[in-house]
Amino acid sequence: MSAAAGALAGAAPTIPARRSGWLAALAPLAAALAAVALAAAAGTTQATLDAAGLGQWAYGFFAERYPLFFAAIAYGVARAALLPLEAPGWRGWLGALLGLALVLALSLHPTYGGLVLRAGFSVGGVAFLSGQTMTVAQGLGACVAAVVFGSALGLPALAARGLPRRGTRRRALVRGLLRFAALAWALFVLAAARDLGLAGFPRLPLGAQAPLALGLALAAFLPHAVLGLRSSVETAPGTR
Repeated sequence: MSAAAGALAGAAPTIPARRSGWLAALAPLAAALAAVALAAAAGTTQATLDAAGLGQWAYGFFAERYPLFFAAIAYGVARAALLPLEAPGWRGWLGALLGLALVLALSLHPTYGGLVLRAGFSVGGVAFLSGQTMTVAQGLGACVAAVVFGSALGLPALAARGLPRRGTRRRALVRGLLRFAALAWALFVLAAARDLGLAGFPRLPLGAQAPLALGLALAAFLPHAVLGLRSSVETAPGTR
């Protein structure tokens, strides 16, 4: 009887822990989709953003070439903001503040796209000029952009949760590589939005292209969210 009671007592915190893990994994995906849906519903264009005083982030080459990158910013901001759920205490809040600062700085300074898109475009452009195909060049650019954007997500997570324990580091390394690949995939899909049929935005409202934009954002970030969900389930108390 006491053993059963002890088992139940040990299992009790597992459900809330799993729920918080699911929220931390899936809420960023919802944030990315919500950002696209809000832009479509509000009829957002370069003109409306300029009128709101956001012209610095509405105009320019990167705003025209990578119009859906704002979904990645929403994804990163949500992941950073939810770190206290995964790592309660002061370290979780420290990671959240660091993550928000890094995501916004690397994505928006000095203008839209920040160092994330500039680094990816520079490497992809050099690769294309050196004779690589456009697909290979875009893939290389996406990988470099993922290194920069992934640093804004990974470093705060390390600050919040600390280094993996001995015996779990190989699994953590594999998980990290898979997440990097998923993030590179996400940025590759967003970079290819024009080639996949998205046209006009942000000069024109998304309008009838809203389903396409939502589908691209879902296809981009679903793999990364699923990996985060599996990780949260594996590391929940009582499941290790």
